[in-house]
Amino acid sequence: MRRTIMVAALLLGSSAMLASCDGPKPTAKSAAAVKESEFPDRPLWGDTHLHTANSVDAFGFGVRLDPEDALRFARGEEVTATTGMKAKLSRPLDFLVVTDHAEALGGTKALADSPRLLIRDATMRRWHDMMNEGPAGSQRAMAEILDARGRNAVPEAMLNADGAAKRTKKVWNANVDAVERYNEPGTFTAFHGFEYTLMQGGNNLHRNIIFRDGEDKVRTVVPIDPTYKATPDEIWNYMDAYEKSTGGRVLAIPHNSNLSNGLMFELTQPGGGPMTAAYAKRRARLEPVVEITQIKGDSEAHPFLSPNDEFSGYGVAGWEMNNLLSNQPKVPSMYAGEYVREALKRGLALEAQTGVNPYKFGLIGSTDSHTALATADEDQFFGKHSGTEPSAARTMAPQNLGTRKGRFGWHYLASGYAAVWAKANTRAAIFDAMTRREVYASTGPRMTVRVFGGWDFTADDLKSDWVRAGYARGVPMGGELKPGKGGAPRLLISALKDPEGANLDRVQVVKGWIDKAGKTHEQVFDVVWSDPAKRKPVGGKLPSVGDTVDVATATYKNNIGAAALTTVWTDPAFDPAISSFYYLRVLEIPTPSWPAYDAVRYKLKLPPEVRVKSQERAYTSPIWYTPSQNLGKS
Repeated sequence: MRRTIMVAALLLGSSAMLASCDGPKPTAKSAAAVKESEFPDRPLWGDTHLHTANSVDAFGFGVRLDPEDALRFARGEEVTATTGMKAKLSRPLDFLVVTDHAEALGGTKALADSPRLLIRDATMRRWHDMMNEGPAGSQRAMAEILDARGRNAVPEAMLNADGAAKRTKKVWNANVDAVERYNEPGTFTAFHGFEYTLMQGGNNLHRNIIFRDGEDKVRTVVPIDPTYKATPDEIWNYMDAYEKSTGGRVLAIPHNSNLSNGLMFELTQPGGGPMTAAYAKRRARLEPVVEITQIKGDSEAHPFLSPNDEFSGYGVAGWEMNNLLSNQPKVPSMYAGEYVREALKRGLALEAQTGVNPYKFGLIGSTDSHTALATADEDQFFGKHSGTEPSAARTMAPQNLGTRKGRFGWHYLASGYAAVWAKANTRAAIFDAMTRREVYASTGPRMTVRVFGGWDFTADDLKSDWVRAGYARGVPMGGELKPGKGGAPRLLISALKDPEGANLDRVQVVKGWIDKAGKTHEQVFDVVWSDPAKRKPVGGKLPSVGDTVDVATATYKNNIGAAALTTVWTDPAFDPAISSFYYLRVLEIPTPSWPAYDAVRYKLKLPPEVRVKSQERAYTSPIWYTPSQNLGKS
């Protein structure tokens, strides 16, 4: 007992060095003076998933940048990365959520800073020594900690509830201070948030928790630790209690469903048993958005599930072997519970059974960077953690953290960002756009993508005030299309290239539906593409846009593709009696990936399996259609 109390006390004391509240106090800024537009007039770009030195693993991997560094960088300032390089975004972001892990918040920093003499537990003393050897030693220590976490073998002293709670409160309050200082309504929005890292046995069921509110409400709570929990019920209870006690708002964003070993989007309730309408309704309310793409892979679609989709499987290499920590091989039967498109289809099936769709969610991307740097640009990728910041070795460096085997640095994606159609750059407006699912995901490029669903759109609408027409006579992405007076749904579609990026190849509509026998289906339609006079579909397949990438110089030319693609598309196989959904996938022309840039920068010869170019993309939130006989069930 005495040993536990002593270690807890030293961890609490040294955490104050990490998260001192003695710095500048927040400057009061009001969102009330920011006028909202009639309609969202541009997408706001941000990252809802970023880790700093306050995250137990990020510090263990070697990062030494704090939330203030992260906020400065996201706002467009130059900072010095952990490895000493200067880092600056080519364009600032519009918003940021620092989501440090609630579990052992600030713990590894506290352990590293503790006087060695006071650390009685031999395992913790070894980790302390390793973390003070430098980045390589720190990463070895973190590998051991992750392995212990996966085996439920973290030393008791490190989990002391009293010491951890006090440290968490100090670090949380310091984070709140930093976020309030850098929140500037109308210019840059800083949200309060944390990550609930639910991963029993290494099955990734993580959620990012984001608050709509300011410090007056957020200081009344602290992040909660999911250690040894197996289902998301605890975090949902926390969220409900917060909203009830404060009158505030909070949402959760699941991420990396591709590493859940089939558990993120189950057909049953967690642990088995039929899914109830009450469970489905609660999940849909608290989790209106899902992170579809990030550094640890893309979770849109898998070739096993979508064999007829030539563009499925983006960024799955290296991430389909096992879950987050375990050596347990992943088997194909797990994929259906891991990929978003299949989840959207499962939602239709569950709605047919229970009357409620638990998977009626919007789609965003974010980085999950553990460097405190929100980078998703291929030519300026700072990696997952300090061990994968730019260097000659990172592309082929083994990523055997914990018990993960067979993954290399190049398996990481430079992905992604969240795009939000909000009426103002404020917490309230961005949060509300997320809850109504008017959001989309990008693997990095800042394309401007918009879609409305309606019944009477025509090509003439695109020649006038088409956005006003879209809102007046239809629903935007994330919306629910009610039955019309006849005919098939028509989608009003517009996609513009990233002003600093590549031209567009094509826009696709991904449709999912459930037939009258209860079986789900999907189909991908090419609806508008570049150079249509020369690119005619052959056998139902659109020819490739071409490829201008010069891998030797990591360059490409924008002499193929299109700067803008617009159309009005009508579902050619619509059945008004069945439920369906539609979302857009927008593809760029091929461009170099970050390993190609590294190869040029460091004069490397890469093995043939390394991904050196790709077609980056955006995914919009779906628009759902529900037959009249099914309306009102939920």
